[in-house]
Order: sequence, then structure tokens, then C-alpha cells
Amino acid sequence: MKKACLTYRDSGVDIERGESFVDFIRSIPSSAVSPELGGFAGGIEINTTRYRQPVLFTTTDGVGTKLLLAKLLGKYDTIGIDLVAMCTNDLMAHNVTPLLFLDYISYTRLDENFLQDIMRGIVRGCEMGGCILAGGETAEMPDLYRKKDFDLAGFCAGIGEKADLLPKKERIKAGDVLLGLPSSGVHSNGLSLARKVFGKDEEDQLKKLLEPTRIYTKELKELFGIGGVLAAAHITGGGLFSNIKRVIPLNLLPKLNYGWNIPEIFSLIQSRGSVSREEMFRVFNMGVGMVIVVERENAEEFLKTGRMKGIEIFRIGELING
Repeated sequence: MKKACLTYRDSGVDIERGESFVDFIRSIPSSAVSPELGGFAGGIEINTTRYRQPVLFTTTDGVGTKLLLAKLLGKYDTIGIDLVAMCTNDLMAHNVTPLLFLDYISYTRLDENFLQDIMRGIVRGCEMGGCILAGGETAEMPDLYRKKDFDLAGFCAGIGEKADLLPKKERIKAGDVLLGLPSSGVHSNGLSLARKVFGKDEEDQLKKLLEPTRIYTKELKELFGIGGVLAAAHITGGGLFSNIKRVIPLNLLPKLNYGWNIPEIFSLIQSRGSVSREEMFRVFNMGVGMVIVVERENAEEFLKTGRMKGIEIFRIGELING
């Protein structure tokens, strides 16, 4: 009896399904989806006459164990927003405008609804972040991942004016003021700890953890337009202190006033998990997703102008000599 021919599909990889998925992405009605999607590479036209010295920036990130939370709840339509947010917020912290986003999705063999939900979130994130989805990779790897496991990675490129890039460390000094923009929750960091606190049946609390990372592109463009910003820090892994220290001179330290409203989810994590206050601030954003550094003499006027623009912004501390 003649042995049946082995196919790629028999091995667990369905090429036709992958091609169908690309067609689905193209069909999403959004200006954030590049019409050239599906080629070997993606690009965008840049009007360099708007810049004296244009500088290209790139960044990459993921959403960590928030994927496990999405899997537990069977809810995949927001983690794509998280993925874009982690990249665009990093670019905006340098006063760099996001242009192109690319995604990488690797998985075992999951249903198409799962993939489509993720992509809808990514496209929505691109709309919010002001960039286009220029391409990506979807890798079906049944021998590498356990059943229903998957991973996400995002890549973003942007452009900035060299003279306007942040941080401006040479101008930052003791007494400069720290201003905060509120987070939407835990964002995409600290989930390994947070997931240990709540039981698998506490759906309401788990949904709060899954709240997508806030995208700050619009607000930061407005605030940078006011002038006088010396630095911006995206508060991710390491919390407020570690991330603020990344954008200030080595001889300075952040001194927080702890006067802002800390969302209840953080208090729950702290009390239920018997987590120290120090550890909470070392791991989580504690309600502040982005920090801006401005000169003391301009701080009040900056706050006033920002609030007049409808932006929620508040004073969280100052810089002191270390």
C-alpha cells in the first residue's frame, strides 16, 4: 500500500489559513491599516521638509504575562491596544511621533476568532497612537508552544526633530517639578504579582487588571506644544522611581508627594497580597502612567494651560539633589 504524502498541514501549519488571516486584516475598515499590508516590507512617505534635522527612532516591547490573563478570561480584544501602547508611549517619551507599527504573533493552533480579536485591538491601538499598521508576522508553531499558548511582540518606528528630542538632561536641575498623567490601571507591568493576589473566579477584579494600557500620544503632543518640557518618562516595569531616574541626571533623585489619587486596584493588590508600600511603588505605576519634568518657575502656568486643554494632569513631586 502506498504511503500517504505528508503535508505541512499534517505537521500543524496551515498556510491557507495564514493567507486568509492577512486578507482579514486588510479588510478592517481603518485608515491605520496600510494598503500595502502583505508585502515583504512596509513603508510610509515622510515629508522631510517639515524637519531641520529629522531623527528616526525605533522601539520594541510586549505585554508580558497579561497574555495569561487574557487567556484565563477568554478576552483578547484589548491586549492589542496594550501592545501598541507600550511602543508608542516609549516613542512619545522622547518627543518622537509614531509612524509605523509591526506586530509579531506566535501561537500553537488557535481559532481564528482569537487572532481576529487581537488584530482588531492592534488596529484600534494604531488609531489611538497615530501610526499605521505596516506589516507583521503570524507564526504557527505547534511544536514550540503548549496547547493554546501564544506570544505577542510589537515594533514601532517614529520620527522626531533633533533639537526637540527629550530628555534634555543638561537643563534639568534640583527643584524642577514632576507632573503626572493618570494611568488606566496596572497597564502592562506587574501582572505576574497581581495575578497571584486574585483567584481565578474573581472575574470582576481580573477584568480590572485587563484594562488596556492608556495611549498618551494625543495628550503629550498637546503638552509638548505648550513648551518648556525637559523630560518625559513612561512608567513601566520598575515603577515611578526607576523610570523617572532614566531621564534625569545621575546627581538627582525624584521626591514624590504621594498626593494624587491612587486607584483602588492598587490598594487591593497591596492589602490582599500583603505587599509592602515600597514594593508596590517598585513594581507598579500606582496610578501615574506618564511623568513630565518642567522647570519650577513654569510649573503652575504649565498645569493651568494643560488643564485648559482638557488634559488631566497633576503635580506628583520634584527633583532633589542625590
